[in-house]
Amino acid sequence: MNKACALVASPVKSAQMAAAELHEAHDWVPLEEADMIVALGGDGFMLQTLHAMLERRRIVPVFGMNLGTVGFLMNEWRQEGLLDRLQRARPFRVSPLTMTAVTIDNEQFVLPAINEVSLLRETRQTAKIEVTINDRVVLPELVCDGLLVATPAGSTAYNLSAHGPILPLASGLLALTPISPFRPRRWRGALLPERMRIGMKVLEPAKRPVSAVADQREVRDVARVDVAIDQVRNLTLLFDPEHALDERITMEQFIA
Repeated sequence: MNKACALVASPVKSAQMAAAELHEAHDWVPLEEADMIVALGGDGFMLQTLHAMLERRRIVPVFGMNLGTVGFLMNEWRQEGLLDRLQRARPFRVSPLTMTAVTIDNEQFVLPAINEVSLLRETRQTAKIEVTINDRVVLPELVCDGLLVATPAGSTAYNLSAHGPILPLASGLLALTPISPFRPRRWRGALLPERMRIGMKVLEPAKRPVSAVADQREVRDVARVDVAIDQVRNLTLLFDPEHALDERITMEQFIA
């Protein structure tokens, strides 16, 4: 390989078997020495790999091959021609979100999110949330089951299931999507320029507890959550030219 490349794999059997095949066919380096990563698994494992890089603060491109269920963020699994595929792969920049959550006990958590940040009610009581954009109150009280902020890369995941819009990768937008909104009855979400800061204040947090989730990491009993694009750290995903991420996102709009 022209670049020092590391191989990581999901613990599921299919990914481990594929990793064993690739270990015999190519030379690999440890993660800390890699200029590129090949990841075997599904979308969940890809998110784990990307989050691990953000925590280590050594960010290198990732070429994923699908050995999971959906594999939206992955390329097709094929052992043959891997070196050529890596050389021809198209890079796509993904800007993660930064979630700053403060609990009712005044604990603060700062977590990255690649797909979305979601607020979810913890009990049978509906959540009541005040929404601000760049410190301006735009919704004094949203009554709902929850609310999420999705990136273009994550717009086809939970956001789409909540009837949010699909965002082209280069759109420079974030989706602010309510989950089962009750009031205002006709509010169905908003499209926001990615430079904007989104604030979500939980009203009556003791009576109506809410958790905040940054991709797969949860903070319970939050009082306030602020979300903004990370302007410093960008992730790079690599895709086969014929299966590029921007085309996949676009074509999702035509799937019935």
